[in-house]
Order: sequence, then C-alpha cells, then structure tokens
Amino acid sequence: MKFKEMQYVRPDAEAVKAKLSELTDKLAAARSYDEARAVFMEMEEENRSVMSMAELSMIRHSIDTRDEFYDGESKFWDSFGPEIQEFTQKWTLALLASPFRPDFEKEFGDLMFVNAEIALKTFSPEIIPELQRENELTTEYAKLVASAQIPFEGGVYTLSQLAPFKTDANDELRLKAWKADGGWYKEHEPELDRIYDELTHLRDSMGKKLGYDGYTKLGYYRMGRNCYTKEDVEKFREAVRKYLVPVADSIFRAQAERIGKPYPLSFADAALEFRSGNPRPAGSADDVLAQGRKFYDELSPETSEFFRHMLDDEMMDVLSTEGKQAGGYCTGIPMYETPFIFANFNGTQHDVEVVTHEAGHAFEYWMNRKRIPLEYAWPSMEACEVHSMSMEFFAEPWADGFFGKDAKKFLYSHLAGAITFIPYGTMVDHFQHIVYEKPEMTPAERHAEWKRLLGVYMPWMKLDGEIPVYSEGEGWQRQGHIYQSPFYYIDYCLAQTVALEFWAMIQKDMKNAWEHYMAYTVQGGSRTFTDLLEHAGLVTPFDEECLKTVCETASKWLNEFDMSGIE
Repeated sequence: MKFKEMQYVRPDAEAVKAKLSELTDKLAAARSYDEARAVFMEMEEENRSVMSMAELSMIRHSIDTRDEFYDGESKFWDSFGPEIQEFTQKWTLALLASPFRPDFEKEFGDLMFVNAEIALKTFSPEIIPELQRENELTTEYAKLVASAQIPFEGGVYTLSQLAPFKTDANDELRLKAWKADGGWYKEHEPELDRIYDELTHLRDSMGKKLGYDGYTKLGYYRMGRNCYTKEDVEKFREAVRKYLVPVADSIFRAQAERIGKPYPLSFADAALEFRSGNPRPAGSADDVLAQGRKFYDELSPETSEFFRHMLDDEMMDVLSTEGKQAGGYCTGIPMYETPFIFANFNGTQHDVEVVTHEAGHAFEYWMNRKRIPLEYAWPSMEACEVHSMSMEFFAEPWADGFFGKDAKKFLYSHLAGAITFIPYGTMVDHFQHIVYEKPEMTPAERHAEWKRLLGVYMPWMKLDGEIPVYSEGEGWQRQGHIYQSPFYYIDYCLAQTVALEFWAMIQKDMKNAWEHYMAYTVQGGSRTFTDLLEHAGLVTPFDEECLKTVCETASKWLNEFDMSGIE
C-alpha cells in the first residue's frame, strides 16, 4: 500500500483508555500463561493501531506544518500522549506483577521487563500537565524553525534550502549565506531563549516531582538507558577530548592550508572542505534515489527487497518544500509493517547520506517489523544510530555513482566528517548536562557556557563575532535535539565510534564486515546496546581502547590519502 493510501483516523481517546483498562484487568485476572499471553497479544494489536495513527499524524504534519487539519491533530496528540501514559503505566505494573513473568521471559526474553521497570521511573500522573506543555513547546520550536523565510540573493529560502549556499566555494557568497542564516536565528533569539528556558525549568520540575535531584536522571530513564550510566558517558567524553579532538584539530589545520584560509577557521570557512567546493551529488534527487536503488540491489538480497518497497510504495518524502519541518528522520508505521523516511534534500552530500543514513534505520525496522513485542522492532537510540551511520560507510564503494567526479572528495570528506563530528556531538551532550545541573542559568549564561565548550571541543573555530549567533555562543539553538530530545545527542557519538569500527572492517574485507552488520541488525531491539555489540563481535565504545584504535586507523588513512587531482 502506498503512503498516500494509508487512512488516518483520530482514535477515540476515552475508548482507548477504556480498552487499556480492560486489558490490564484481564491480565491481572489471567489464570494461565495461555490466557495471559492472549491478553498480551491483544495489547500488542491495540498498541500497533494507536501508534500507527500517531505516526501518520506526525509524518503528515511534519511534511506541511501549515496544514490546518494535521496541525489540529498534532495538538490532539500533544495532549493525548501524556494522558495515555497513566493507563500504560498500570498495564506495565500488572505485567511486572504477573505470576507468568518467567513464561513471558522464556518466550520473549527479559529485556521488555528491564525496560518496563525503567519506564515506571519516568512517569506519574502528577507530571501530565508538564508533559503536555513540553509537547506544546517542542512543537512550537519545530514550527518556528520550519516557518523561516529568508531573503537571499533575490530569492526567499527556508533554512534547509539555504544550506547549499553555506558550503559554496565562493567565499563572499558562503559568508553571506552564513550571515543570513545566523541573522534569522538572531532575529528569533528571544523566542528561542523563551522556549528553551521554559523547557529547562519544566523538565527540572518533572524530575523533582518524581523524586530526583533534577532532570538528568529522569532524562537518562526517558532515553531508556539500560546498560550504561552518566559516569560511563563522562569517561567517553574524556576519551574524546584525549584522542579525537587532536585528530580533528589536525584535519582542520590541513583544511585551512588546503583552502588558503588562516587557522583557526571562521564558521563559514570551516564549512568549505576543498577550494573547488565540497562534494556534490551527481544529478537530481531522482538520480540520487536511482543510485540508491542500485546500491541496495547490489549490496544484498535483503536490502534490495527493502529499498524497492520504499520506492514503489512511496515511503519517502525527501524534497525540501515550504512549510516542511526541518531536518530528517525515519519512523515506523506498525499496522502496515513499513518504515517511512522524511528528509529535506538540498543539493549537498547530505542528500546521499539521507539515502544511506535514514535508510539504515529503515532497513533495521524492515528486518524486524514483525517482532513481538512491538518494542523489539527498534533497539535503544544509540544502537539504532549504529545501523544508519554504518550504512553510510557500506555505500562508499558506490560513491562514483552518487558523486561522479566528486567521488574522491567524498571519500575523504566522509571519513574526516565522521571524525570531526564526534567532538561536536560530545559537546552537545556536555552542554546539556551542564544546563540540567544548573537549570537556574539565564539564557546569557547558557550561551556563555556553549562558547566556553567550543574552545574545549572545537579549538579550530574562530570566535570573533563575524557571523551572528554562531560565533557568539548561540549556535546551539539550531540543534533541534537540544530542544526536543534531551540527552539524545551522545547516542550519535557512541554510534559513530562503532560505525568507524565497521569502516575499518570494510577496508579489509567487505563481505566479513557485512556479515557482522547483519548479525548486529537482525537482533532488532531484543538486547541492550552493549549486548548487541557483543553478539555481533564488536567492541563497545565505552572501552577506551576502541576510540584510541579507530582514531589511529582513521588518522593513518587520512594522512596517506592521495589528494592528487583534487583542487
């Protein structure tokens, strides 16, 4: 079935609540495992139905935030989502208390109980108003960013549409684009500050109402972290500063020399990797998708079937249009057993990375779409990002088809970008820990903290105030995750470290690397992040040796890369 044919119907809120209560009572009253299992399966179907309607509404609203009908549905889900948590919590309590828990664990594994116990720590009916308000604020942020209409060079652009100009080889045009982008954020700084300030205090209040010192512990529970702690993340950040920041710094020093710019680099100059311009896709959006089909056809039978489904059933919306939410994501629609990819193509190498990165998420969901329980279709967030970031590296042998004459540029850029991203992503995480440890900070103090961290994690950046927002310590406001998904961003860094493991494997033996990837992927969300890695023969990023080794391997490759023929 094509996406446009999928029917959306708003659930009857009271009927859903009544159904959940009925199933909870039936589970508690079950006299045998067969009875309990039948109720469990009925709950699975109810969840699939409700979740599918929520996803359809969310996708269609993000495709056009101006659509009045789906704007109304977005408001409904912002309110209904928190309300329903009270009823799902009662179900969770009944499941945990079930005398048939050993039978469930034998059939489905114990992770769903581990996750259920964590979920209990994230909710109380007392915080429903805060959860509803949180949804309203994150929706307000997304709509504000999507609404941008920026006059530039005789045209009017959204933030996504402006992005190609920010990497243009023309120094004057590129700087003007950065100033136009930064100028929009500067103009809306009061709104962005207000939204985040309220979100910070709101989340702090939720944490305290649930008995925690503040939001951080609650934030970890909400992320479903079930195999590592805040202390593990701190050790990872320390290893990033020790091993990765020096390698990234050397990459930017070489870049400054290559493009003829002084070190440290301005934000506009840091965006230009090669004097002749950054790698660009060879052809139109349709050409990128066609090459994506060739890549997945040739990679494996499983990926071929998957990507042809995505194309044939129109499960991707990738063009950048007015009113469209910024960014990109992949989600699943359980009733129809299909993933969906949302993106904003803009003529940069990002377009190719959508076809590999977001499709990496989608392929994992496709391989696990029939899993029971439904929650096992996806692993935890950092584990999900391994699928996507690693798939980007598996696509490298097909770079000629994606990039044509710029393929060589892309191969260097892709690995260098993976290395230099991790310090930035780690900084995002460090910033959020500071914010939630000191929720009383003013917006100005938050900006100052971001600027300080830039000096620690990104010493190659020149902070001279030339570009509004970015060099003033306010650039974090463009990072939607900070507003919408607190503590998510470190997941990208952990996953990128594992993806670099896959990159190193691919250099030696593509077939062996793919076997490890499939061994990782087919587990779905049935194990914790660290267990998934262990069962696929991979090293955890919390092992300092992992980061040290990938840095050494990648650094050697970059230093020896043949730059001949690249201007």
